[in-house]
Amino acid sequence: MIILGLILLILGLVLKISILTTIGAILLVVGLVLTLLGATGRAVGGRKTWY
Repeated sequence: MIILGLILLILGLVLKISILTTIGAILLVVGLVLTLLGATGRAVGGRKTWY
């Protein structure tokens, strides 16, 4: 999820497509939050790591 968000964010900025930038930023933030929750030992949706 983090990698996909980063790719979409970069593509949105390079191609100047705002919807890709928005979706990429949202996926990046959600992925980071889920990774932080997993790192603290709290499983989200039965998984400790979301990629």
